[in-house]
Amino acid sequence: MRVKNIAIIGGGTAGWLTANHLAVELRAETDVTITVIESPEIGIIGVGEGTVPHIRKSLMKFGIPEAELLATCDTTFKKGIKFLDWMIPSASNPENSYYHPFSSPYPGGTDVTALYLKNADNMHFSDVAETPALADAMKSPKKVSSAQYEGVVNYAYHFNAIKFGQLLATNAREKLRVKHKSATIIDAKLNEHGEVAYLLTKEGEQLHYDFYVDCSGFHSLIMGKVFNTPFIDKSAQILTDTALAVQIPTEAGTEIAPYTLAKAHAAGWLWDIPLTNRRGVGFVYSSAHMTEDVAIENLSKHLQLDIDKFSPRKIPMRMGYREKFWCKNVVALGLAQGFVEPLEATSIFVTDFSAELFARNFSVEKETMSVAADYCNKVVSYTWERVMDFVQMHYCISDRQDTEFWRINTNEAKRSDILSERLAMWKVNPPKKSDFFSRFDLFDVDNFLFVLYGMKYQTRARNMTNYEEDYFKREIENIKMRSRQLSGELLGHREWLEKFLVAYAQSKS
Repeated sequence: MRVKNIAIIGGGTAGWLTANHLAVELRAETDVTITVIESPEIGIIGVGEGTVPHIRKSLMKFGIPEAELLATCDTTFKKGIKFLDWMIPSASNPENSYYHPFSSPYPGGTDVTALYLKNADNMHFSDVAETPALADAMKSPKKVSSAQYEGVVNYAYHFNAIKFGQLLATNAREKLRVKHKSATIIDAKLNEHGEVAYLLTKEGEQLHYDFYVDCSGFHSLIMGKVFNTPFIDKSAQILTDTALAVQIPTEAGTEIAPYTLAKAHAAGWLWDIPLTNRRGVGFVYSSAHMTEDVAIENLSKHLQLDIDKFSPRKIPMRMGYREKFWCKNVVALGLAQGFVEPLEATSIFVTDFSAELFARNFSVEKETMSVAADYCNKVVSYTWERVMDFVQMHYCISDRQDTEFWRINTNEAKRSDILSERLAMWKVNPPKKSDFFSRFDLFDVDNFLFVLYGMKYQTRARNMTNYEEDYFKREIENIKMRSRQLSGELLGHREWLEKFLVAYAQSKS
């Protein structure tokens, strides 16, 4: 038995990412048809506007030119995340900020962590990379001469999530033969083997396919409601459960930050994502520790707007993931599979990773499907657990004790055995590559180093020889020299984008 007809229920970023991944992997299977079914009545969440560098690999694989992304999705560059107020201000860091850049923490390929640990009181760990200085200077990561998807420093994107979904949809339909159907799916009926036999639309139509991808968002129509796949709740580890999202127009000519701002507050944090024409701002909080009225007041202060001047959208957030993401002839992706707050652009990252994993392991021969499903379920469960660990670590290693929210996060919140073990190890020795024994740790030693020591984690300092110390200092100086050099060579972020958009328009005229 061969799978010939695949239905993806739901569009948006998750649905169309999956469609592109599947269509590329199944390009040689000319008798296979992929159809994305979108409801004209159900909107998409549309606030996942930050990404990580992995998205560039996917877009290249899909054959989407970078110029098209930059020109059609209000796109800006993202060199990393700037964290603000996650710690108590100190003499060495009065601004109370640190960067998690998309950079290597090994200048010249050398691990200089020992030098940082010896000088932690008067050194920022991010000094090991040139990106933070360039981000502060509001510089583009690319030169005018840079090839597509290549930059002087590593980068990802901010973009309008609605337009990004449309870009993915156009590519899938026009280049990869994906079909599109408009219908509202309300149920799925099973056959005698417990597989999905057909979908039922609001109008009573039966839609028959061989395989189904559930991208129905938080509804989790098939994996959650029809299959009743257990949800592994992670709210004991990550306490935030609500977001207030708003979009604020920006004035032309104002500088565009080439990073996401993640600013902590009394009961959570907020994101501030700059696009070419507006900012996407989300106030994330724990409803057990802050009322909605207080949250709106705090959002008002950040936006510097009176409360009656904006109308945020309230998004309930349930932290966790489905016990299985692949069951019989159904795979769940995106919010239908799981969710964790988007502190490190987690949502699109896990969706992109899971969609690619599924597409690469999918076989059109039905008898081989169970082996692939068992393997992929193990991988995705492991991935979710480690992503939860990484997000939780931002809270639990803070020295903030000023509210009940922070006291619970640092002293009482449940932690996984692996996170507890790693944090104990890192009291003695700094993280190293071998601590991350799976390639499915989406966040690995590079990411952990920047967050741990951005937040001044207390690792025992080790002795260095005079030669080592001098060598490490030279590597740091080389980074500072390169930062100054690049700062003189690179255009400002807005200037680069504006010049690009003019050149792009001229090329199309």
